[in-house]
Amino acid sequence: MASASQRLLLRCMSTAAAAPIKKLVIKHVTVIGGGLMGSGIAQVAAATGHTVVLVDQTDDILKKSRKGIEDSLKRLSKKMFAEKPEAASQFIEKTLSNLTTSTDPATVVHSTDLVVEAIIENLDIKHELFKRLDKFAPEHTIFASNTSSLPITDIANSTTRQDRFGGLHFFNPVPMMKLVEVIKAPMTSQTTFESLIDFSKALGKTPVSCKDTPGFIVNRLLVPYLMESVRLHERGHASKEDIDVAMKLGAGYPMGPFELLDYVGLDTSKYIIDGWYEMEPDNPLFAPSELLNQLVAEKKLGKKTGEGFYKYR
Repeated sequence: MASASQRLLLRCMSTAAAAPIKKLVIKHVTVIGGGLMGSGIAQVAAATGHTVVLVDQTDDILKKSRKGIEDSLKRLSKKMFAEKPEAASQFIEKTLSNLTTSTDPATVVHSTDLVVEAIIENLDIKHELFKRLDKFAPEHTIFASNTSSLPITDIANSTTRQDRFGGLHFFNPVPMMKLVEVIKAPMTSQTTFESLIDFSKALGKTPVSCKDTPGFIVNRLLVPYLMESVRLHERGHASKEDIDVAMKLGAGYPMGPFELLDYVGLDTSKYIIDGWYEMEPDNPLFAPSELLNQLVAEKKLGKKTGEGFYKYR
């Protein structure tokens, strides 16, 4: 017969086993990457009361990032506080006070709740980053990638915290776009997933959930549509101008597919479709385009270079 102390111990163990693991309330955020996406993520997190550290390789990059965020906040505050200039100034000042910058991610992740990576779409570079941060971040810290094309599972495998690793795919421009795709990889715990959902809502975004499948939801549907538009033009069935007009007036899209390709960047679109084609070479949706390959080879990448499918100079 068990003694009173044994019964008490068993009761405590049973209670502990039954107690659900609490979701993490994310307050401190580290964003890796000061580009358009990383700066946007840092801005919305700081604007919603989170303490944010934005990390990139040089102080010059970070100065440009902070200036871009400040300019974005000024534009946004004019709409939010059209007749209240004092409130607009306070909003900008408060947001910027929540934001600091650093060139050394290892020194700033020791007290962070969430690391969001928004760097180049290169698996080896992402592996190197997360493998290093895994050694310095606390046990509770959640890692997330903003990747639009690489499998979350492949990135998470570089760490010892696959259960605390998920995807947070934001859309450009981040301050304006309401959607966030929250990706639950096979090893992602339910607690981590729910914490990322709650964080997305705290940013004022609408989260949708998706498993770790190529392109998640939006890009998996959008990229094949864009590529089929290029193939339709390649086959001589319609001009790019008429295809754009048709999709804007017939489907109600704000931009035609060729306008959107130029806006996103032809190199980005090629990178995505090439990666998917490598994974599933027999899938006709992922077939490459000679025209797209040619434009990228000629450095005609879209609006950012002044020419893509259209000229912008």
